[in-house]
Amino acid sequence: MTIDIKGISSMATRQVLAELVALYAQQSSDRVGIESVGGVDAAKRVQAGEPFDVVILASDAIDKLVAAGHVSAPSKVDLVHSGVAVAVQAGAPVPDISSEDALRAAVLAAPSISYSTGPSGVALAQLFERWGIAQEIAPRIVQAPPGVPVGTLVARGEVALGFQQLSELLHVPGITLVGPLPAAIQITTTFCAGVGAASAQPAAAQALLAFMASPQAADAKRRQGMDPA
Repeated sequence: MTIDIKGISSMATRQVLAELVALYAQQSSDRVGIESVGGVDAAKRVQAGEPFDVVILASDAIDKLVAAGHVSAPSKVDLVHSGVAVAVQAGAPVPDISSEDALRAAVLAAPSISYSTGPSGVALAQLFERWGIAQEIAPRIVQAPPGVPVGTLVARGEVALGFQQLSELLHVPGITLVGPLPAAIQITTTFCAGVGAASAQPAAAQALLAFMASPQAADAKRRQGMDPA
């Protein structure tokens, strides 16, 4: 019997989930549909009681949903670790970001800067505070609306220096991927999944998550700029 599995995720995992769902279809007759939206919006919809079989979000967001009873605690599984990368518009000069000092200089020199509204964006804002440059660059910050990739703003020339999950920058046309943040200050987000408390087919949902967390899924995760958790 074919089961329809409905899921929701943040935009950061959209590409990797699409590949994993396609791989799962090769071994299961279940139909999987995962909607990817801004992470804050996704969490709000789950909190509001919208029924989802699987929920894939940053670890802290999943923990809050578990605590509130919206996601099954025993079902929680880590899927991927995702780091932040830097991009400029295609054809623009590529800044040096090989060290913390070099990246700080690149940020100070950029006429406009953008980062996501997700966990990585919060961590970047904290980094700028620690560097003592937050007030200086505040007028140049262009906040990407939830669900709108920073890379899109960079490609359109609206932003000179963009920061976002590597997975979200990989497939954006019109940008040059400068590289990941230096290892000493890399911001890593762990994305987790869980079965929605209101799921009508928890066993099928759990089987899907078991596949997504298995060694079979590792190569797909790496292809999409993430590390298996």
